[in-house]
Amino acid sequence: MSMEAASTSIRLSRFEQLRFGREVLRQEGEALQALAGGLHDEFCDAVDLLFGCRGSVIVTGMGKAGLIAQKITATLASTGTNAHFLHPAEAIHGDLGRIHRDDIVLALSFSGETEEVVRLLPSLADFQTQLIAMTGASDSALAQSADVILDLGAIREACPHGLAPSTSTTAMMALGDALALVLSRMRQFGPEDFARFHPGGSLGRKLAKVEDVMRPLAECRVASETHSIRDVFVMASRPGRRTGAIILTDAAGRLTGIFTDSDLAKLLETKRDSALDGPIADLMTKHPTTVVVGTRMRQAVEILGERKISELPVVNDQGKPVGLIDITDVVGFEASGRSPAKAAPALDVADSFRPKTLPLPNRPTG
Repeated sequence: MSMEAASTSIRLSRFEQLRFGREVLRQEGEALQALAGGLHDEFCDAVDLLFGCRGSVIVTGMGKAGLIAQKITATLASTGTNAHFLHPAEAIHGDLGRIHRDDIVLALSFSGETEEVVRLLPSLADFQTQLIAMTGASDSALAQSADVILDLGAIREACPHGLAPSTSTTAMMALGDALALVLSRMRQFGPEDFARFHPGGSLGRKLAKVEDVMRPLAECRVASETHSIRDVFVMASRPGRRTGAIILTDAAGRLTGIFTDSDLAKLLETKRDSALDGPIADLMTKHPTTVVVGTRMRQAVEILGERKISELPVVNDQGKPVGLIDITDVVGFEASGRSPAKAAPALDVADSFRPKTLPLPNRPTG
């Protein structure tokens, strides 16, 4: 801030700050309502052009409109429409080579007379590239060169002097969102598609699948339901940090139950030591809650919370376990903010555990 600007600045009371802030929001909100009410066939024409685009959607704009153009580009790209941003000033210095005849250009300029944007028009005509103009001036040079005009209408900027792009850029962004999301719906762009484009951050974690987070079967404790509790705990040990449950299977390798460390603790606390040498099938949790491969992690987390459980086996469509979601892994995954790691190969439990191949510990009898 310059010394001159600092000397002429004023302080606003909290009342005045809130009053003016609300006025800005109301004015921009009213502009969006008017824009929605004025949406007609030209919008559908623009959607049809973009939907039928065989190349890329090239979005361009200068200054504040250019920043909005970049946001619209990102929204289009992340919702199923191939889109790229082109800086109009760079375009006339070689980047016009990025535009091809099969592309469609979406140009943003509220005045429709932005010099850098207008200078692109002869080249677009020469390339025979179709042009959609998003502007507030339907009689401008940009509008007159466009195949489709998305007219923002007469908009009064929220800036007290009517100079700083504010309401106009809000309208551009909202109209860009409308285009992108209508196109996304027409393409039947679903959660599976969205997840592929958003593997990182909190959004990626919400869209991750259980196989991206689970402990693969090779890292789980797995045993046959026919063994005793004592033998299972001896044989099913794994190096490293262990899970809180043992996955139990039948002779065909299908999941039949789980036995947790808490179950073992209850036996010891109630002094039922003799049960340790009985079949684990008698005391395991039979037919435990499971999720199938492909389930979203957010659904798995909801199940853990609703059922108040700490371990959630992951099974394939044959009912065979392929891994385990442990609550400690979920907490670590959410806290780390990491992108989902590539899931380890799903193993058939029949390959990872065969009762006949596991030697029973030698214990004295009698």
